[in-house]
This record gives sequence, structure tokens and C-alpha cells, in this order.
Amino acid sequence: MNQDIYVVIEHLRGQAADISYIMLGGARALAQKTGGEVVAVLLGHNVQSLVNNMSADKVLVVDHPALAEFTSDAYQKTLAGLIAEKEPRAVLFASSSIGADLSGVLSARLNLPLISSCQRFSADGRPISQICGGKIMVESDLPEVTTLLTMIPGGYKPEEGQSGKTPEIIKMDAPALDDLRVTLKQYIEAEAGDVDISKEPILVSVGRGIQTQDNLELAEELAKALGGVVSASRPVVDQGWMPTSRLVGKSGKTVKPKVYLTLGISGAPEHAEAIMGSEMIIAINTDPAAPIFDIARYGAVIDMFDLFEVLIAKVKETQGIR
Repeated sequence: MNQDIYVVIEHLRGQAADISYIMLGGARALAQKTGGEVVAVLLGHNVQSLVNNMSADKVLVVDHPALAEFTSDAYQKTLAGLIAEKEPRAVLFASSSIGADLSGVLSARLNLPLISSCQRFSADGRPISQICGGKIMVESDLPEVTTLLTMIPGGYKPEEGQSGKTPEIIKMDAPALDDLRVTLKQYIEAEAGDVDISKEPILVSVGRGIQTQDNLELAEELAKALGGVVSASRPVVDQGWMPTSRLVGKSGKTVKPKVYLTLGISGAPEHAEAIMGSEMIIAINTDPAAPIFDIARYGAVIDMFDLFEVLIAKVKETQGIR
């Protein structure tokens, strides 16, 4: 086993996900303790241009048409052989649907330990993970064998995993991938027509704390006063209260507004990952231990319904609106 830290780059349709850069930042912190290098692992087809902004010492590129889009079979088979051959100190995956799929199966297949929901590493290289929805943080030892970890946002910023220098690129051969059980046929995108929340400068985002669909009128009024629009987390969209075009999260839109105001959103990893590019995150939640406060610049532990009226009035007052 060597002391290198591997990072499995997550990308979609020609763009690396922000969580990939967050993981590279975490890998750098861990590698400083282990004494190894940061090695990005990029699986895909004609995606070598993605390496240009990565803060890694090396990038292992496995290029094959079957890896152009994520499928469990192809990625698991490729990574299993790579990890078994290279035996890195640790392998970082995103805490996402893709990362969970890969890390869980590879842990079982290779008989390797798996640490989930790691947010950051301590000064001595110990993983610090969240459990119970982020209400409890756990510091653990890094096992003395190759260890798989899934990473969540909050401990590092995407900029920490970015660099203007091009790392060393090492091309790796793909295993035989002609017997795959699952292949991607096509992407089905939502019809255009609603606002594009990914381009809005101000978002007022509501979660399950909004309680009922009727209460969305209060969020709409606040968003209008601020000059923004309303977006939502998964529970609100699943209830049918807002269309999927307003969904912020791993399965929705990634947003980078100037102001992202959350109302009753706990800050689950799949939501947090999609808002890390926001210039300012403001959180309103009744739970002081909600993970959203870990990434917010400003926060208030208060019932949103006690805040709506006074906040709307203050916003209108500053704009000279009666």
C-alpha cells in the first residue's frame, strides 16, 4: 500500500461537479499527513480537458466509450481493478447517488473499510464525519489498509481543489467492458418555460419547514420584495407544491446566486453540494444543530413564520416601498 490519496472525479456532460474540487481540497489536507500525492481518477471518454483546473499531482485517465456516461457496471469494474492494483492509502468518492453506488459495492467486492459522510480531516489526518443528519460529528481513525470514504460539502471550498497548473496526466487502459448489463440510452430533460433558477442572482429557498403549500405565498412575497425567485429542496418538490424546475440539489439544479436564503432547509449533503458556489448563504432554521449552519455565512435559529412579516417590511422599507 502506498500513501497516495485518490479522488474519483464526478462529472456530467462535460463538466466536473463542484464536489470533485471539494474532494481534491480534502485530499490535499490528508496527503500532507500521509506524505503521499493527490491523484485524481478520471473515467470517461474524451474528457481529458477536465484536468486543466484540478489541484492534483497526477491524474489517472481511463478513456473508453463505455465510460462516457456513468453506469454502475462499467465504473465499478474499472475502479475495482485500479484500486486493487495501485493500493492507495485512501480513495475519496462524492457523497452522492453515484458515489454511494460505487463506494458501497467496491467496499464489499474488495473487502475494504468504508467511512461515510466525511466532511473534513483533522490536523493529524483523522476523518471527521457527520451522523444523525449532521447533528453529531464523529472523529475516527483511518484504518491501516486502503480506505474508501464518501465526502460531503462543508469542510472545504471548491477553490481549494482548483489550480491554474496542469497536473501530470497518466493514461490507463480500461478493462474489458463489452459485457455490461446496463447502458445509458439518453438524457430526458425537463421542458423549458419556467424560470432558470441557476441564473437567478437571489433565491429564497424553502424546505419541509414551510409546512403547507399555502405558506409558499409568504416565501413568494419575500422573494418578490428582494427581487428574487423561490426555489425549493426535494421534500417540497416531492409533495408537488413546486415544479422540478425549482429544485435545488443533486437531482435538481446547481445554483450560484449572490444571495441564497434558506427557510426551513436542514442542509443535507445532496442539497449543500448544489449551493456551495453561492456568494452568500443565509440560513433560517429552528434547529441549531442543522447542517446548513455549517456552510452559511449568516444564520438565525428562529421560526420562519415569526420572521416573515418583519423581514418583508424591513426589505420594503429599505427600498422605499409602502
